[in-house]
Amino acid sequence: MCGICCSAGTGDRRDPVGRMVRGLRHRGPDDEGMERFPDVGVKLGHTRLSILDLSAAGHQPMTSADGRYALVLNGEIYNYLELRRELADYPFRSHTDTEVLLAAYTRWGRSCLDHFIGMFAFMLWDTWEHRLWAVRDRFGVKPLYYHAAPDGGLMLASEIKALHAAGVPARPDPAAWAAYLMYGLHDHTEATFWAGIRTLPPGAELTWSPAAGLAIAPWYDLAAAVRAQPDDRDDKVVAEELLALLEDSVRLRFRSDVPVGICLSGGLDSSLLLGLVHRLQGPDSAVEAFSFHCGDPAYDETPWIERMLRATRHPWNLCRLDAARVPDLAAAVQRHQDEPYGGFPTLGMACVHERARERGVTVLLDGNGIDEAWAGYDYYARAAEADPGRAPVQGTAHPGASLADALRPDIAALAAPWTAPRPSGDPLRDLQYRDLRFAKIPRALRFNDRVSMMFSRELREPFLDHRIVELGLRQPTHRKIRDGQGKWLVREVARRIVPTFLSSAPKRPVQTPQREWLRGPLAGWARGHIEVALAGWGRDWFEPHAARACLDRFVRDGGDNSFPVWQLVNLGLAVEAAPEIRP
Repeated sequence: MCGICCSAGTGDRRDPVGRMVRGLRHRGPDDEGMERFPDVGVKLGHTRLSILDLSAAGHQPMTSADGRYALVLNGEIYNYLELRRELADYPFRSHTDTEVLLAAYTRWGRSCLDHFIGMFAFMLWDTWEHRLWAVRDRFGVKPLYYHAAPDGGLMLASEIKALHAAGVPARPDPAAWAAYLMYGLHDHTEATFWAGIRTLPPGAELTWSPAAGLAIAPWYDLAAAVRAQPDDRDDKVVAEELLALLEDSVRLRFRSDVPVGICLSGGLDSSLLLGLVHRLQGPDSAVEAFSFHCGDPAYDETPWIERMLRATRHPWNLCRLDAARVPDLAAAVQRHQDEPYGGFPTLGMACVHERARERGVTVLLDGNGIDEAWAGYDYYARAAEADPGRAPVQGTAHPGASLADALRPDIAALAAPWTAPRPSGDPLRDLQYRDLRFAKIPRALRFNDRVSMMFSRELREPFLDHRIVELGLRQPTHRKIRDGQGKWLVREVARRIVPTFLSSAPKRPVQTPQREWLRGPLAGWARGHIEVALAGWGRDWFEPHAARACLDRFVRDGGDNSFPVWQLVNLGLAVEAAPEIRP
């Protein structure tokens, strides 16, 4: 895992790449490098978290054997060993996946992307044709942001704060904030919460040259899998294919020259991940496991995890998040997120990655993605009735509460309502597509990337392997939902490798006592940050009395949806953090 950045055609600006590299050191504390191509005003930068081939041979920017291409890569090409054998005639000088990517592009050109199993964002400069090629992986596991200047110049970086450090003004985008505050929308378009900064979409490529300028186009079409004809094979045949893909995905993601651990909660996805680890490594596997808890019995999954780990040799790291730690941790996480994030569960994951760093475990595997690909959430059973423009708030009975009544009319008018595309016409598939491409997965991946890199840890998502996702999307409804229970075929496969009490467990969303803490010990902290929000950017956005009443009503009347309060608090955190990321 690394940080990458680039400036192209930016004229006389004073070393923007050097400043971006400094702003990305937490993503890659092991090494850094820069290379300038002065004839066209292009410079590449890289900060390295060493995972594969820890030697100096893995230094980036890395140049192809013929000297034509210079590459910076963030992420992993998991099937690099298989590709290296296929590209055996290339004069390799390292044992990295980065050089395999260079060899693959030298051989296949742009179509090399179809050969990759991985998570990646990279930038490749062609020194002969003076063309920049930047790419983001199929689901956007790895981030890439860009700023296109009016004069035709371009800057790209793994994180927004690096672009701010390079001189892009840190001005909030009122329209993006309005959509978030009005509808709860974010990460569904190329827009960010900052004016002049956009994200390269998942599965997209960017090209730039001094002559042709900037162009962006998709290279991966997830909608094609949604539109595919339903898989009419026998259940057992599909189950065998799913198991084989699950095994291969986990096997590939254990490739590392540094220690690998696993994140565990008490649900099916984590138990399936653990079962696959044992299936591949045997009963003596001693991979370290990491979980967080909040000390509240209503949200305590540790009994399930204890049963899961019983009679295994896995060291278990149980990390505690309590209310007293939230204020400082929430502020630190906001500085790394740059944009609004997912509340207290993200803080819990920060505790996990902090402990992993203390334990010297550089890589962690997580169970994200299988619910979306195989219809695990309860609302999928009601797909025909779902609102495609809003991802539900899991674990709440009243997800519709919002700040709409507290916004001033002029800011509310900036909030663009949004409805997800429906490429197949099948309600369930289209809802899965929404969550994978525009809603739950883009949000979770952003939260997870920043909170892991906050502690220089690499997080891998084996269940988001595109082969597993595409297989799930092709399945008819009865293989995903049966008798009202989601992930039916996944559960059938899991029965072979995990105890029945886990394979049959209902879906339990990851939760924390966010509601109880915001009403109780953290009510004063919440009120203080709402005042910060109203004194900052929110002074032009809210009717102050209505915004304050949101917290008063929540504390007084209760309710199970704390999201509107969190939105206000998060705005206050963002206002506080903003001066630290201005140049």
